[in-house]
Amino acid sequence: MRPILPPAVFRKIALFMMLAGAIGSLYFVLRAGHRNHSILLVLLFIFWVLSPFMALMVASVVSNRWSAITRSALYFLIFILPVGSLIIYSGSWTIEGTRPAFKFLMGPLVSWLLIAVVLLIASRVRKMVSRNEEA
Repeated sequence: MRPILPPAVFRKIALFMMLAGAIGSLYFVLRAGHRNHSILLVLLFIFWVLSPFMALMVASVVSNRWSAITRSALYFLIFILPVGSLIIYSGSWTIEGTRPAFKFLMGPLVSWLLIAVVLLIASRVRKMVSRNEEA
């Protein structure tokens, strides 16, 4: 089966998605915290919110050695997480009765959990496929 896009184009689109998600998330964090007088707290929120994007960036760089299944899972995350993050941080989707900081605390936590689960499942699937090919 021939891929829809060449890998280099796909990688550039993924990079753009990560950067757009990170910049948009940074904007929403700064907008939400603009009245906060604690620079340290704002910096901690910025680091926490950007940490899943940094992890995806690092994973994207080292993914050349990964199997096609694991790389596909990574690209799935790269396309889903920025969109989900921007929807949550923009306030388009909120949980009634929560404070504004809730979405900036839970969004990265859910992103990290999703990254771990999806890559773990992809790794297990890769191992199962390689065992079946050996048999």
